[in-house]
Amino acid sequence: MEDLTRKISELSKRRGFFSQTAEAYGGVAGFQTFGPEGAELKRNIENSWRNKFSDSLGHREIEAPTIMPEAVFEASGHLETFDDMIIECPECGTSSRADHIVEDNTGIGEAEGFSTDKIEEIIRENSLKCPNCEEDLSDIPVEDFNLMFKTSIGPGSGQKGYLRPETAQGIFVEFPRFKEYMRNQLPFGITQIGKSYRNEISPRKGLVRVRELTQAELEHFIDPEEDRPPISDVEDIELKLYSREAQNKDKRGEEMTVKEAVEQDVIKSDWIAYYLGLATEWYRSIGVDMERFRFRQHQNDELSHYASDCWDAESQVDGDWIEITGFAYRGCYDLKKHDEYSEEDYTVFKEYDEPIEKKVTEADPDMGFLGPEYGNKAAQIAEKIQEKAKKSPEEFQGETVEAKLENKSFEIPTEKCNFERKTVTKTGEHIIPHVVEPSFGIDRMVYTVLAHAYDEDEVDNEKRTVLRLTEEVAPTEVAVFPLMDKDGLGEKAREIASQLRDEGFSVKYDDTGNIGKRYRRQDEVGTPYCITVDYETLEDDPETVTVRDRDSTEQERVEVSELSEFL
Repeated sequence: MEDLTRKISELSKRRGFFSQTAEAYGGVAGFQTFGPEGAELKRNIENSWRNKFSDSLGHREIEAPTIMPEAVFEASGHLETFDDMIIECPECGTSSRADHIVEDNTGIGEAEGFSTDKIEEIIRENSLKCPNCEEDLSDIPVEDFNLMFKTSIGPGSGQKGYLRPETAQGIFVEFPRFKEYMRNQLPFGITQIGKSYRNEISPRKGLVRVRELTQAELEHFIDPEEDRPPISDVEDIELKLYSREAQNKDKRGEEMTVKEAVEQDVIKSDWIAYYLGLATEWYRSIGVDMERFRFRQHQNDELSHYASDCWDAESQVDGDWIEITGFAYRGCYDLKKHDEYSEEDYTVFKEYDEPIEKKVTEADPDMGFLGPEYGNKAAQIAEKIQEKAKKSPEEFQGETVEAKLENKSFEIPTEKCNFERKTVTKTGEHIIPHVVEPSFGIDRMVYTVLAHAYDEDEVDNEKRTVLRLTEEVAPTEVAVFPLMDKDGLGEKAREIASQLRDEGFSVKYDDTGNIGKRYRRQDEVGTPYCITVDYETLEDDPETVTVRDRDSTEQERVEVSELSEFL
């Protein structure tokens, strides 16, 4: 449908789905306010996700702060790697995403994974121009720009902090507590739905690229050697896959079942394949058009710093493919980093089926020697010697052992290290779990559902705009109208509306304008059913009302006492 993006934007503003924030003050790019219809649609999608990926799988949901101290993001790698490429026009001063300029003006579809040098080369070779003033950008440098919002915690300069760019770190940093809650038993999953913040260089397309967004994330902690997903639960689900190989060979994607994708090694991780299967079912249930949908595998140069493999769920709107979910195998990267940087233990004790005997090497440095000799460095030197005894026991064969602290080396007499080899009986070992992460962009899900539900047709020779939303996510399930608000019709309609609300339905009451206009208003916001109370309602025994179906526009009489069951 031509210019669907514009139509969705106009409908959303007119009917209360979403609009730019603070338009009374000129607006601010990258921030959107969800109106009454949009907030309810978004909430329904979140609740549906919660049911599918948290409650029904036995995972547990948490809620972490949106501001965290700098140390968390130093450990996670976001301070160094959470960047986009920026180019600033020397003429008008407009800052733009350099990779977006390349994608919008060349045949290159995915430039985000390119290096800054490569982007500069493409801009120069194609004489690409500023999207605002048409100034030539050929000789302008492309630089990395960190997307995190910086803030201070506490008065004055305070402690450095950042608004989180993903909800995941709020889960990872608290892992030592969560493993205790789960009695140190793998696997287990922790979920979270909440706000994240990214200081986007050039926000665009309404809900597609924003600076404040809602994520629904699942961090599934597993033992990579033992834990396997129940693939049989999803093995027959058809997946539309656009693999790395297909992209490199300029081929279209292919369809295969989850089982076939695993057996043919198209998807390397059983866990990723499992969640792609679950997600496919869910996307369909909330109204994603599976003809405008695919799973695309990340190229090696676009993988995040934490991921060994990642597949994006992408929806198509106006010919563009939009990432709506990332399915990443994060390995032990995050927990290992927090284990190294913090003072907490991010391992889980894995108990063996039977005790085993194991040869170990240990050192017990003589602190009576190290203390007087090296002062406040003695404890660090002892720790280095103990690490070396476990990892490099051969180095204890000479007269001295080297211990390095920062840029300085210390030669410690081997006899003062108390090195020994011995056999111990072990009942288990400490392991750092691996993480499988499906991360859903709720705002983009809302946008996709609206775009895929949008339709135009004719009813009674009149053009009609209709959102064919599924009943699971529609903001309002049923609207109740009196034919007119007189002769007791309004009172009866309000009574029926109240009764349906008591029975758990989302109900809207409307008595303004003619009945045709009221139908059109509800069609535009995706309400599946409209109930009309007319004079026949008051005359019938038992009482009946007219129920109109949104998609077919067909109407039928239904007894009031049977409305709940009918709906």
